[in-house]
Amino acid sequence: MEERNEEFENKLRYSDSGIHPDILKAVEEMGFETMTPIQEQAIPVLLDGKDIIGQAQTGTGKTAAFAIPMIQSIDPQLKKPQGIILCPTRELAMQAAEEIRKLTKYMNGIKVLPVYGGQDIGRQIRALSQGVQIIVGTPGRVMDHLRRHTIKTGHIKMIVLDEADEMLNMGFREDIETVLEDMPKEHQMALFSATMPQAILDITGTYQNNAVYIKVTPKEITVAAIKQAYYRVAKKDKAEALIRLIDYYQPARSLVFCNTKRMVDEITGKLKERGYEAEGLHGDLSQNQRDTVMNLFRNGRCAILIATDVAARGIDVSGVDAVFNYDVPEDIEYYVHRIGRTGRAGRKGRSFTLISGREIFKIRDIERICHTTIRERKIPTPADITKVKSGKLFSEAMEVMELKDLAELKRTIQIAAEENGFSVLELAAAFMQMNIGDEPEEIKEEKPYAERGRRSGRGDRSGRGDRGGRGTRRSRQDRAGRSEKAGRSEKSGRSEKAGRNEKSGRNERGIRGDRSGRKEKMDRNTKAARGSKGEKGFLSKRSKFDSKW
Repeated sequence: MEERNEEFENKLRYSDSGIHPDILKAVEEMGFETMTPIQEQAIPVLLDGKDIIGQAQTGTGKTAAFAIPMIQSIDPQLKKPQGIILCPTRELAMQAAEEIRKLTKYMNGIKVLPVYGGQDIGRQIRALSQGVQIIVGTPGRVMDHLRRHTIKTGHIKMIVLDEADEMLNMGFREDIETVLEDMPKEHQMALFSATMPQAILDITGTYQNNAVYIKVTPKEITVAAIKQAYYRVAKKDKAEALIRLIDYYQPARSLVFCNTKRMVDEITGKLKERGYEAEGLHGDLSQNQRDTVMNLFRNGRCAILIATDVAARGIDVSGVDAVFNYDVPEDIEYYVHRIGRTGRAGRKGRSFTLISGREIFKIRDIERICHTTIRERKIPTPADITKVKSGKLFSEAMEVMELKDLAELKRTIQIAAEENGFSVLELAAAFMQMNIGDEPEEIKEEKPYAERGRRSGRGDRSGRGDRGGRGTRRSRQDRAGRSEKAGRSEKSGRSEKAGRNEKSGRNERGIRGDRSGRKEKMDRNTKAARGSKGEKGFLSKRSKFDSKW
């Protein structure tokens, strides 16, 4: 196996890659000029007719990486299947088929068909009988067609396994092998996967011939191209913080990720109550409900999609301006998958993560493993939100003033103001209030996790300063209370303070030593270990989405 893991800087232009002019015309119409790293490495290899193993995450432009070479190899005059793409879900199959249709817009005679379970197989059989060159489908349904001989593989030139690890996780290994065994002896095979478990290596060793291995790391894929920020927010204030961020940045289309189905339903309900065009997506929805929600999101009739990680598998919608992590994902790989939904193919992308308490340590793990920096930012204030909303209304009003004749309306307003004893300015302010709504409530500021345990006016410092019994009665009571609490912790071994000291390598003797005046350095470490549940602050005032970073 030939391996390539080079550092590409995404400088190769499609026009310099030897791609057919009709495909180039479609690519340019889609708004793309330069290739992503996986495209830059994979397309030339596939155009040379070699097998390939591509290790790359969601959002890297994999579809174009294998679709362009496949399209270029198709003979439009031959109305037989010449390329097959296997995908883990019907959503991915439909999206890949749609992407390929866009790329074949100017390639007359090439037909693409998605085949998947849940759709009438008779309808698919009729479509196949009319002559289809590229088939995109789930392994089970493709295997069904092979058994019925409604898909014939005699002219297959290329087969692709997309999201191979996910297909194996879903139990499709036997189906995949059945499909691969039915391929003609001379064919090209491309396999793309986010991870490379042994099961995938077994498949590549059996069904590929001297494949070129191309790897794109998470650092290259998504995180480096996306502006990321996190916000310290108490759990009870997360919904309000999410709404503040949506109001302030005003993304045209956004994804919100939650860890549970219950939270998806809760946040969807709250956003709808506030008048937002929001829909939820999770595993409890029927296939028809899922299709309805996704169509609303793709067509722009739903601006905010709230989803779990499992339900979001296969979502590939272009033009997602921002991803909001309402919950920090349990798995770091999920973080990469989530934010990979925005900033695709060179477009700008933003991600916002809401954290509480000890979740700051998850942020540090993400930064370390993904080789990225996630900047801490402050939640917008009510004044910030009012300014953004009023600015948008002013902009819309200016456009109306330029395009419409308002003379009659101005006379109407002037007469109404004079008859009712109010000024035109007061009337304008009332109209503004009606449109922007009430000012949001303040989110109470909290201290950072590292400062939990500091008490206003009676912290550890004041207690330690009252040596020799010379302190106030309140200070002596505080010390007595802390000593009693420490005693309970020693006896039960279950208190939060004891747990933190055990984790950080400090035993009960260290706690007593702190109160009797141990070194300043140890004193600082103890205070840092006591922590806080989270900090929320305030964001500086800006207006446009792209300029707010």
